[in-house]
Amino acid sequence: MNKAELIAKMSDDAGITKTQANASLDSFVGAVTKTLKGGGKVTLVGFGTFSVSKRAARNGRNPQTGAVIKIKAKRVAKFKAGKELSAKI
Repeated sequence: MNKAELIAKMSDDAGITKTQANASLDSFVGAVTKTLKGGGKVTLVGFGTFSVSKRAARNGRNPQTGAVIKIKAKRVAKFKAGKELSAKI
């Protein structure tokens, strides 16, 4: 399912226009992004938790040359499915 299909499904289920569904989805994504950027986490009971994880710096290899390269440390978004979502899948 892509974004357009999700917006269509949301508008049908909620009885709202696609424009309103798009605005709602954009608002949700923006709120989650802002919270994660600030180092927080977003928990939706029954669905899951969005959080930030830190990856340490490490050495990797260039697959073409085999040369060792340094990969910088960074923060990445992480999602852990809740118990109810896991049970339904």
